Amino acid sequence: MTKLSVNINKIALIRNARGGNQPDLLEAARKAEQFGAQGITVHPRPDARHITFDDVRSLKRCVETELNVEGYPSEEFMELVLSVKPHQVTLVPDAPDALTSNAGWDTLQHEALLTDVVSRLKSAGIRTSIFMDTNIGLYESAARTRTDRIELYTEAYAHNYATNPQTAVEPYRLAALEAYKIGLGLNAGHDLNSQNLRFFAQNIPHLLEVSIGHALICEALYLGFEQTIKLYREQLQ
Repeated sequence: MTKLSVNINKIALIRNARGGNQPDLLEAARKAEQFGAQGITVHPRPDARHITFDDVRSLKRCVETELNVEGYPSEEFMELVLSVKPHQVTLVPDAPDALTSNAGWDTLQHEALLTDVVSRLKSAGIRTSIFMDTNIGLYESAARTRTDRIELYTEAYAHNYATNPQTAVEPYRLAALEAYKIGLGLNAGHDLNSQNLRFFAQNIPHLLEVSIGHALICEALYLGFEQTIKLYREQLQ
């Protein structure tokens, strides 16, 4: 079964809007796991507008499932994850001022950088994943970095799902088959929600994990945190 990792960035964003510790990020992580999340994802950014580096350190002591830390591999980010040693690090090519991740890596252009970063992470016992589009021409270079997995950037699927689900999912199905063929594990994330997740999971072979934050937290405002996590888990069964 595909695992659900809940991204709790938006909970930290609400906390930071008022200062203090409400909502309590660590309690949110514990509740997410209690309600069925099989992992917790965070993406600390240089401006610390939501998740801070201290949050990552605290979460490593709190999370009982798997902690996935996303980020651009700056030296500051690398120092953090190599000291914390989360279960997985997902490498994204975001600029420091990016609002959200909006493209996958060009692994051919950045192969040397990624190979070095992946080597450092794996030497510390950290599973690695590289954020990528469906351009399968880049997957051989991704495999040469010796990353464990890639994470498919699913915004295009989510955008086109309402118009034609089969057309929307086909590039991702082909990408999944290519990744599996060359020995890359497969994650996915970005704009997946309770309307489009089931169809995606049913049509993407060898899908190990989805990381979902924004849509899940938004729906939790209406349905409740527990019910929403259960709903998302049901879409993956």
